[in-house]
Amino acid sequence: MMNFLQRLGRSLMLPVAVLPAAAILMGIGYWIDPVGWGSENIAAAFLIKAGAAIIDNIPILFAVGVALGMAKNRDGSAALSGLVAFLTVTTLLSAGTVALFQGVDVEAVNPAFGKIANAFVGILSGIVAAQMYNRFSHVKLPDALAFFSGKRLVPIMTAFSMILVSVALYFIWPVVYSGLVGFGESISRLGAFGAGLYGFFNRLLIPTGLHHALNSVFWFDVAGINDIGNFWSGEGEKGITGRYQAGFFPIMMFGLPAAALAMYHTAKTKRKKQAASLLLAAAFASFFTGVTEPLEFSFMFLAPVLYLVHAVLTGISLFVAATFQWTAGFGFSAGLVDFVLSSRLPLANQPYMLLVQGLVFGAIYYAIFRFMIVKLNLATPGRESDEAVDAVATETAPEGETKTAPVAAGGQYSAMAAMIYDGLGGDQNVTGIESCVTRLRVDVKDMDTVDQTQIKKAGIPGIKVVSPNHIQVIVGTNVQFVLEEIEKLRGHRAG
Repeated sequence: MMNFLQRLGRSLMLPVAVLPAAAILMGIGYWIDPVGWGSENIAAAFLIKAGAAIIDNIPILFAVGVALGMAKNRDGSAALSGLVAFLTVTTLLSAGTVALFQGVDVEAVNPAFGKIANAFVGILSGIVAAQMYNRFSHVKLPDALAFFSGKRLVPIMTAFSMILVSVALYFIWPVVYSGLVGFGESISRLGAFGAGLYGFFNRLLIPTGLHHALNSVFWFDVAGINDIGNFWSGEGEKGITGRYQAGFFPIMMFGLPAAALAMYHTAKTKRKKQAASLLLAAAFASFFTGVTEPLEFSFMFLAPVLYLVHAVLTGISLFVAATFQWTAGFGFSAGLVDFVLSSRLPLANQPYMLLVQGLVFGAIYYAIFRFMIVKLNLATPGRESDEAVDAVATETAPEGETKTAPVAAGGQYSAMAAMIYDGLGGDQNVTGIESCVTRLRVDVKDMDTVDQTQIKKAGIPGIKVVSPNHIQVIVGTNVQFVLEEIEKLRGHRAG
């Protein structure tokens, strides 16, 4: 079950990665025309509508992205089947169709069916389509029906499957919808405290990947909150809409970079340079783009008590921002890029105060992290035992001298790829490999064959063993280039 949830989580990152495009387009549009929202400027209207084309169709993106990401092979027929699945269920369960089934006016139909084209149904459609691809993409039909064999059979079986799913959802969805709305409303009634609870659990669930499920309730239109969509489209109440986003900016732009500085200052003197190379890049990624995984994974498992503190402080940050109704929004994550683009949106409320709050939280993060690291002697980057560092960072030459891991002729990424792939066990052990925003996600035959020490020689922030046959290697925002080099390596060896 956990492996399934992990696969779902990484599949969701594919459509989520499209959101920055919407943020850039709409952010520039509102920057040009912050008052008229495009009514007074053709260029602004063009950009806003272009961005809205992405934001408004997030459920479809989820259906296609999840289908593609969870299919055994990332084949176009899986993505097409995801679209087929979504169109089938949303047509059969649209308010107009349900009214026809029930023989009533559209106005009398349960409101849940008016919200059937949502992120939850998009994700469900993608899952069903992926399962149909995995099951039927290699099925051969009798000669008379041979044209429909294999990948052509997948969309057909997906459509039939979604008819059955639609029948089930006809009875289940109104109940589920009411439950989600009730959950969202209960959090909403808690006001700023509810925002704080959300922020705490958002960070706490990062290691499992289950934070995506929580995000879908508050950020998208699953339970009627739709904080991201409403904020960027200007629909909602100023100072209220955006409360589930704003408090992340002080953490990602200031808190985590300050934590990185504390870890650098407490690193052992002879290892400060090594720690700096990791922490500086991770801190910049957090500040500029809001991508926090490289930094969080650098201490998440080395010092879990610090990660718990980080989750608590994140919750407090969302609580503070929501209390004072300081709002800003993001299309991807709470970094400088999204902050600048959203600061002139119609519903942005005193966003500059989030910078002031960020400075305060930066000081708090630095003080707490430095105190706890020293007081508890935590093994954060640069403070590992001598034996661990010697095993990870260096290798002994025949003459007895130490030398750093060599850089392959192909450059930095090819060297990292070679070290990581060899540590994973190479062609004999790796059965599948892909990436998300910052991680390599690898399926292996035997976890005992994996040499984590060899992998860490590549200078990666961390490793997470998810199951006996799945491991994640946290590389950073350049993970795509490392994956490309590994694919070249696999292809070369296979040849």
